Amino acid sequence: MSFFFRMASRLRPSTPEEVVRSINDSFHALHTKTGARALEEVEKNLSSLRQMLAGDGDAEPNQEQVLQITLEICKEDVLSLFVQNLPSLGWGVRKDLVHCWCILLKQKVDESYCCVKYIENHLELLDFLVGCYKNLDVALNCGSMLRECIKYPTLTKYILESSSFELFFEYVELPNFDIASDALSTFKDLLTKHETVVAEFLSSHYEQFFELYTRLLTSANYVTRRQSVKFLSEFLLEAPNSRIMKRYITEVRFLNIMTTLLKDSSKNIRICAFHVFKVFVANPNKHRSIIEALIENRRELLKLLQNLPTSKGEDELDEERDLIIQEIQKLACPSA
Repeated sequence: MSFFFRMASRLRPSTPEEVVRSINDSFHALHTKTGARALEEVEKNLSSLRQMLAGDGDAEPNQEQVLQITLEICKEDVLSLFVQNLPSLGWGVRKDLVHCWCILLKQKVDESYCCVKYIENHLELLDFLVGCYKNLDVALNCGSMLRECIKYPTLTKYILESSSFELFFEYVELPNFDIASDALSTFKDLLTKHETVVAEFLSSHYEQFFELYTRLLTSANYVTRRQSVKFLSEFLLEAPNSRIMKRYITEVRFLNIMTTLLKDSSKNIRICAFHVFKVFVANPNKHRSIIEALIENRRELLKLLQNLPTSKGEDELDEERDLIIQEIQKLACPSA
């Protein structure tokens, strides 16, 4: 081992307290030292932290040391520094930071997720991360950090009920395809990871949520329409969302939206719209207004369904389509 390597090893922080203090100092130095020098120090410290948390390929991390580092990071407000300084860092450093963030949130100390508790007490960090989708440089990093947070119900609940949540209806239509797709992944996680939290949210924000969602279904952007109707067709048919689905299929305005989507030029959109439309028709307790709308538009609907595109091997879709056609044909006019 060379003299210089031995000296570097001796100078490198060794205890959890020293490691975290060094990270803390280097982040604060970003605002006081020359940019390049300060960024270099942050880069070295985050690289060392990643190695201590994840191992170096030859050796597994020391779990006791990982837990001690986690406690120190929470104690010294380093998670806040991670989030606040993310836009100032280079691509490689952000990658290390995100990797560390994901490991830290998983650490359980005395039956409690220390970093999750920290974020619960600093919820503005979640708002900051959601807002970063507007920053092309860090949007994907923030998306990864948010999806890690969404694994925990308390953090999901906060995002859903915050004003920041409405931003996702804008983000999924961003012109940058990668960022829009990433935002959609985060949006889906928010609505699927925690059944009870989501059910409570949609029960109390039903009108507001579906008013915003309708804008996606009727968007001029083909990708937005396709992704939003596909997700809706999956989401409404999930068992935990049965109460929301039953409410949704009583409303003529939503039936009309699905009818419009059945006319879309895209085969995929028409098929996904059918999977929502069929629930309106198959409902044995159809609201009177739904029956009247189906009767009024019966001729057009039958034509749309008969022309529904199917592919070889899609026997189930053919059977469902035929059953829905029969159900509409059986509807009696109110005057009959």
